[in-house]
Amino acid sequence: MDGVIVDTEPLHGKAYKQMFEEVGIDVSDALYRSFTGQSTDNISKRLVAHFDLSISFKELTSIKRKYFSRLFDSDPDLTLIDGFYERLQEYHDAGLAIVVASSASMDNINRTFNRFDLTPFFKAKFSGADVPQSKPHPELFLKAAAATGYLTSECLVIEDSTNGIKAAHAAKIYCVGFKSKHSKDQDYSLADIVIEDFKEISLKKLQSIFV
Repeated sequence: MDGVIVDTEPLHGKAYKQMFEEVGIDVSDALYRSFTGQSTDNISKRLVAHFDLSISFKELTSIKRKYFSRLFDSDPDLTLIDGFYERLQEYHDAGLAIVVASSASMDNINRTFNRFDLTPFFKAKFSGADVPQSKPHPELFLKAAAATGYLTSECLVIEDSTNGIKAAHAAKIYCVGFKSKHSKDQDYSLADIVIEDFKEISLKKLQSIFV
């Protein structure tokens, strides 16, 4: 969801920065970039271990989500990714089974779907909490593929993060690497194709891939 459907990364960045300040840790840019595509719980576990924090990862997650919730309700930077809604309508009208498989919490998925009225377009929604292992493990995408009722060879993943692309590759699902202005320093080498605009994956172009 984040970075493909909606541009929440600026809000997450602000929320993480406020959390880092509250608990008194100095997170390098390189370490922060390595978190992209992972669940907040998984990131919190890594931070607790890396900085040998005395608080639990659940407490750390709670602090971050407190700040994110405030920003979600008030920050004007929250928008859908350019071109996404047009593709969503086209895919839905053509009868494609559309599923979101995100490391975001289900609360944040639902809040985003409610804010932008996306629920009618999707067959299923899965969050990082629905599987024991976070991306780059393939389990989340395998669960999403099963929900479509199609074989993994008939499915397609759109991902903007290194961890998400690795997960799609491990699941043996065709992966579109979405290299947007919001995705910084990610590795797209395992993606089957790389795009910079949703116009590049119109229904007609998808049909030329799956022939």
